Amino acid sequence: MVTCYLRYILNPARLKEFEHYGRLWIPLVEKFGGTHHGYFMPSEGASNVALALFSFPSLAAYEEYRTKAAADPECQAAMRYYEETQCFLSYERSFFRPVFD
Repeated sequence: MVTCYLRYILNPARLKEFEHYGRLWIPLVEKFGGTHHGYFMPSEGASNVALALFSFPSLAAYEEYRTKAAADPECQAAMRYYEETQCFLSYERSFFRPVFD
């Protein structure tokens, strides 16, 4: 399993738009075989940082998701929504593997 960690720097004037953007992506990740763990909006501390976490069975499965998502009309619409709203300024992506007993 691999978990993708996304850290967003938000546009403070577009928090509601970013929350909507996140809600668009949750079912899209799941549509292509991922498990979405949610978007996490600022609460205490930094007011312009949000996180998202989702997992795939493997890095290869994640790469397959990326390929399929690029051609998917719903994913393209979600990206257009971001382009129209500029609800985040930047993001960084990292991958983690879980450690269980």
